[in-house]
Amino acid sequence: MTSYLIKKTVSLATVLFLVSLIVFSVLFVLPGDPAQIILGINASPETLAALRIRLGLDQPFWAQYGSWIGSLMRGTGGHSITYDMAVFSLIGSRLAVTGPLALMAMAIAVALALPLGIFAARHQNRLPDATVMAGTQLGLAVPEFWLGILLMLLFSVHWGLFSAGGFPGWNDDVWGSLKALFLPALALGLIRTAILTRLTRSSMLEVLREDYVRTARANGLKESTVVYGHALKNALIPVLTIFGLQMGQLLAGAIIIENVFSLPGLGRLVFQAIGQRDLPVVREVVLFMAAAVVIVNFLVDLSYAAVDPRIRLDGQ
Repeated sequence: MTSYLIKKTVSLATVLFLVSLIVFSVLFVLPGDPAQIILGINASPETLAALRIRLGLDQPFWAQYGSWIGSLMRGTGGHSITYDMAVFSLIGSRLAVTGPLALMAMAIAVALALPLGIFAARHQNRLPDATVMAGTQLGLAVPEFWLGILLMLLFSVHWGLFSAGGFPGWNDDVWGSLKALFLPALALGLIRTAILTRLTRSSMLEVLREDYVRTARANGLKESTVVYGHALKNALIPVLTIFGLQMGQLLAGAIIIENVFSLPGLGRLVFQAIGQRDLPVVREVVLFMAAAVVIVNFLVDLSYAAVDPRIRLDGQ
């Protein structure tokens, strides 16, 4: 177990280092002068040069990269050009929206996908199975932004049950904030329900054909015990893998859906920062997104042993 954790931690650190290097390199060569953005187009060359020196923009690539990594390791991070505040604080405030949105979306997806996938597998090649598969095919074909707009028209415009956009804030209105996140979470969750349902069905079908499942049935166990007590755990391994990828993607910021519903989340933040050439924000948000994906998948790897005892974390 210890050896496995050490290897995974080293792998995590290596991936994050490579991602930070790639992100910094790409943004380093992009056109756009942060000093010019801060001071405006009418600033004199002398003033621009002085600000570049103060910001460290006159230094070579490796010096700037080392300074940035050092600030991250000290916990200070960069300073936003547009918002005039620490990027870490900016990320924290936006994560208070994106984090609950991602959790709500995945909770909806899992709550729907597992029962539907198991139901379809137990009724393979019959009408219930065909109906579920048709629904998932429709879910895969529908873009999430279009589904979000449709839900907005239905629940907000026609029925008036939810607001059409915006976010009141957790401190001001907890219930209103939950309602503001429900429709975008539903749009994101239904799309991921289609993916997880199909994967759950195919994984369950494979496991239900195993010898130990046939033996359990031959011993007179109830079908529910066979399915939920024996087959489901082994069928969850590929489902957990895709769950981790989808959760990491949502934590990285659902850019389109956050713009559709005017949510001040990470996705919308990085979208605006790119347009405003706010490079400190872009660098650290993209690095955070990569870290979220890697860390979630690390946790998924650890969960494999809990789901399937045949998997040994020590690699033996």
